[in-house]
Amino acid sequence: MTTSRVLISGAGVAGPALAFWLRKRGFEVTVVERAPALREAGYKVDVRGAATEVLRRMGLLEAAQAADTGMRRITYVKSDGRPIAALPADLLMGRRGDDVEIMRWDLSRILHDATADGVEYVFGDAVTKLADGPDGVDVTFERGAPRRFDYVVGADGLHSATRRMVLGESPLSHLGAYISIFSTPNLLGIEREEVMYFRPGRLVFAYAMDPHQDARVGLAFAAPSLDFDRRDVAAQKRLVREAFEGQGWRTGEFLAAMDKADDFYFDSMSQVELPSWSSGRVVLLGDAAHCPAPASGQGTSLALVGAYVLGRHLGEADGFAAYEREMRPYVEKNLAFGRKMAKDMVPGGRLAIAFRTYGMRTLKYHPRKEQVIDKILAPMHEAANAIAL
Repeated sequence: MTTSRVLISGAGVAGPALAFWLRKRGFEVTVVERAPALREAGYKVDVRGAATEVLRRMGLLEAAQAADTGMRRITYVKSDGRPIAALPADLLMGRRGDDVEIMRWDLSRILHDATADGVEYVFGDAVTKLADGPDGVDVTFERGAPRRFDYVVGADGLHSATRRMVLGESPLSHLGAYISIFSTPNLLGIEREEVMYFRPGRLVFAYAMDPHQDARVGLAFAAPSLDFDRRDVAAQKRLVREAFEGQGWRTGEFLAAMDKADDFYFDSMSQVELPSWSSGRVVLLGDAAHCPAPASGQGTSLALVGAYVLGRHLGEADGFAAYEREMRPYVEKNLAFGRKMAKDMVPGGRLAIAFRTYGMRTLKYHPRKEQVIDKILAPMHEAANAIAL
């Protein structure tokens, strides 16, 4: 029997996770990544519910836990920097049991290292054309020689080129906000702490694990769909500057640091909703198939669980259909949660901020604060566990 050859486009989280399971089944796996090496930029991500069980079955949960950010506290501040309230991070962010918060590049590195032996990684290249036929998929690369694979998997994110090649233009569902994240010097001197500051239609947050290392700053703002060039970083920085100039607290310093950041990220809060995740011998995975938006905190978990499910079914007669049948209910729950969180993430006006401030200030004194938080976050836990592996 001839071994099936699979090409995965994207070496973030979903791609290497799928490579892990396919390699265990004896597939020949190639992962192609446009970046010249594993990306060292990014932000912290959560692995919750069913996804932690996937890491356990991979034998990687302990490695992920060892790289946990160890965030201890979330502090809300006023425009003059005085604290409104400080609450335990695990409580407020709903982490329970084996849930992990980890920097995205740490998780990517763990997955890559677990698959480095036996999986071919090709960095600095990208797929430019797919010709799907009855006997395989002929793949044209930007740099490398053309090759044929039995299956191609697009794990190339929100703006997936694979999705565009096989399904055409698929409009994103804009959720009414944009977010930027970048590294800055640790101007606040914080350690294992996240600080949040709200203005009408805007959120500023900063976190760091070590007072002597760079912090990550996030700037999110409400806006209708904006027309901008995803390759024009200078134009994106102008949009962020226009949204946050004169907003108080340390935003001026953060904007100055943004100009020097070499890991600047900017994108819309958007979801991907598709009637099908496959066409012929090509299938989509992770954000490329069903991005729930960063506000959900569930994109990484969906990627890990999706890789596990697709890794079991790829190559079967109805493998892609089985993959969708198992994943759809879980995905729909998380998309719904993402839409809710996108609305809640950026407060609409002063009254909303005042209400949130009052809630945070009084919550730490509430005798049943754990139960209050659990009730608020129940939809998240339901979504995170909405699949039986």
